[in-house]
Amino acid sequence: MEIRFMSIGSGSCGNCYYLGVDDYGILIDAGIPSKTIRTALKREGIPFESICAIFVTHDHADHIKSLGVLSAKANIPVYATREVHKGINNNYCISKPIDPMYVRYVEKEEKTTFRAFEITPFEVPHDGTDNVGYFIEVGDKRFCIATDLGAITDTVAYYVDQAHYLVIESNYEEQMLAMGRYPQFLKDRVAGPTGHLSNQTTARYIASHLNEHLKYIWLCHLSEENNHPELAYKTMQMELGQYGIIAGKDVMLTVLKRATPSELFRLG
Repeated sequence: MEIRFMSIGSGSCGNCYYLGVDDYGILIDAGIPSKTIRTALKREGIPFESICAIFVTHDHADHIKSLGVLSAKANIPVYATREVHKGINNNYCISKPIDPMYVRYVEKEEKTTFRAFEITPFEVPHDGTDNVGYFIEVGDKRFCIATDLGAITDTVAYYVDQAHYLVIESNYEEQMLAMGRYPQFLKDRVAGPTGHLSNQTTARYIASHLNEHLKYIWLCHLSEENNHPELAYKTMQMELGQYGIIAGKDVMLTVLKRATPSELFRLG
């Protein structure tokens, strides 16, 4: 079964990812305007009505802004942990609350079967109310998304290491953050154990743990202030090279843009 993946937004300005099969799909997060999501899907010939669920990573504004609007427009259930749903309900940025009839709960490291998707949320260290990544199995294909996390814990590593297709955070370049204009408390927050992953941390981990079944890496959630797409790509490329791995040949590598939808990737 072919999997289709697209990033609709990836950054502090808003996050949303599409994962689908032939005639339906899901969204992971919905932190950008509903119209933007609908337009991006339409451009790729994906009917908005084919979206049948939204899975939420955590309750920060850039991941949840449009949940209530989207779920109401197309009767879409919203899946998240109980703590994340509580956080969503208490978040000032939600223009329309999620109707209780669309609320669905997931438990960390318990698999939820949703049509062709088998979805396992797993704990990631971040400073939201509660925080998960998602490990998604579709037939014999394994897809993992780990965004907004301050460290690659043993739990994160367990799921990342199984993936054929991996979306992982590469938020900041360490020297840019250190020398940049953020106040010290914010620098400490970003670089802390419940903040974000740097280019260097992500690249070192992936390069040293790359296995033969990982086919594609997408670097996500880049900082506008403390990173550049070329830097994130180059850091990963160079670190892979230390292990004799050629980006674009041995493993595919793409940096996702912050505010521009990606192409629709067809993963056979």
